[in-house]
Amino acid sequence: MLYVGSSNHAAWQIAAANEAAARRHFQGLVSEQSHYNLLTRHVELEVLPAAAHYGVGIIPWSPLAGGLLAGVLEKAEEGRRADERTQKRVAKLRPQLEQYEAFCREIGAAPADVGVAWLLHQEAVTAPIIGPRTMAQFEGALTALDLTLADDQLARLDEIFPGYKAAPMEYAW
Repeated sequence: MLYVGSSNHAAWQIAAANEAAARRHFQGLVSEQSHYNLLTRHVELEVLPAAAHYGVGIIPWSPLAGGLLAGVLEKAEEGRRADERTQKRVAKLRPQLEQYEAFCREIGAAPADVGVAWLLHQEAVTAPIIGPRTMAQFEGALTALDLTLADDQLARLDEIFPGYKAAPMEYAW
């Protein structure tokens, strides 16, 4: 059997691909690789509902937002420096990142683990694409598999990094 996935497609493209496959009696898309994390949640508007409707698994890339959700403020305090682009993003997001890192300390979990665990709690997510550079980062990412976030903790993360309601509820009413 041949399995087909897409990457960075809009909901209408996922629908069109699956409808075309159905007309030919083929299996449609089985996965969609999208940019999705606590900071980048646009796929919640239409891509996630379309994926759920068609049974397409979401495979998020950049689950830690280029390191911003991996404890970037804590690392800066330790003397690690980031490039100018990252520093600008940190400055813009500092209040949210401060709340996020404080929340992670409160629950006793590493920020990177919380970022990946949050994704694993999202209904349509099959498996995030992690990009560890070291064995320690890889082993750390594995701990996210055992991190269960309670409903109140998930709600707190939504307060820090507000997401979207599925369309059309987000913008039509």
